[in-house]
Amino acid sequence: VTHSIPACIGDLAVNSKQLDKESPVSIFAVNKCYVTAQEGTFFDGTGFAALVREGYKVRSDVTITLEFRTTALHGVLLGVSSAKVDAVGLEMVNGKVLFHVNNGAGRITAAYEPRGTNTLCDGKWHKLQASKSKHGISLIIDGNLVQTDNPYLQSTSADTNNPIFVGGYPADVKQNCLTSKSSFHGCLRNLVLTKGQQAELFDFSRAFELRGVFPHSCPGAEH
Repeated sequence: VTHSIPACIGDLAVNSKQLDKESPVSIFAVNKCYVTAQEGTFFDGTGFAALVREGYKVRSDVTITLEFRTTALHGVLLGVSSAKVDAVGLEMVNGKVLFHVNNGAGRITAAYEPRGTNTLCDGKWHKLQASKSKHGISLIIDGNLVQTDNPYLQSTSADTNNPIFVGGYPADVKQNCLTSKSSFHGCLRNLVLTKGQQAELFDFSRAFELRGVFPHSCPGAEH
């Protein structure tokens, strides 16, 4: 076995001597144990998860679904961006959810603005679906639909071949469809990207880079 166990370990003793977990000599990808835990992946607000090292091709049509839980008003949810302008981006800004798409001719945005600023930042789970077709984009939050038409009819494809960054992105990586640099603080689960009939569920524990991200469990309540 070469991978770590997704679990909590407590009261560890060697030869009847209790080990001090509070001041380890070194620590890597270990978080606190939660009194109550939920399924999902915890983002501590400092980093990101990087998926699909070989590059994800958005092209003309894609649907992104996920569930999120946060108490923060700002945070990157997801971005895929070429070095040019083609890109897609999902983010929270001032308690709103923004879905940006650039097919090469200009950025278009679908914005979901809840009734109250803290409506989506109440620490409860919310369902998000963002869809990009050739000429339009849509955003569904908890069943509420926002649609935006693409005025740039000649441009239909976001030509990316780049990693999917979730919850943030490295400082040296360009993200043409994100306005926020704030890393997401909270929990995400059930990230699925669908093209046609092909749906792909992403397991954060299989990310090729994780910084400040802890797969498999979320604290039951924000600490």
